[in-house]
Amino acid sequence: MFLPSLTEFINPAHEVYKMAEIIVWEELESEFAPLYSNLGQPAKPIRLMAGLLILKELYRHSDESVMTEWVANPYYQFFCGEAVFQWSFPCDPTDLVYFRQRIGRPGHSKIIETGNRAKKAV
Repeated sequence: MFLPSLTEFINPAHEVYKMAEIIVWEELESEFAPLYSNLGQPAKPIRLMAGLLILKELYRHSDESVMTEWVANPYYQFFCGEAVFQWSFPCDPTDLVYFRQRIGRPGHSKIIETGNRAKKAV
């Protein structure tokens, strides 16, 4: 079954699309990658987790409601690095708790500031 790319049907003029293009995701990934182990179950992608935190803060969601919105919103999915529309939750809401613990307050602040700068730029 062929699934269209998110970029084929979302509007590049949308605020969330523009923010996704402004953020240098590779910088966040390289900064937080050393906090991950190569052992055990693979972790969720850093872009997904950082993207969810940014969307949660910018649009005043709870951990649970950002997941619900993510499933319904192709812009949220694009922002978090998905290429095609997904029909299920990207992770459990408690994974956001674990991610915040992993990155600590300084890491959380950096991610949120990155999102705030992107929003101001659009």
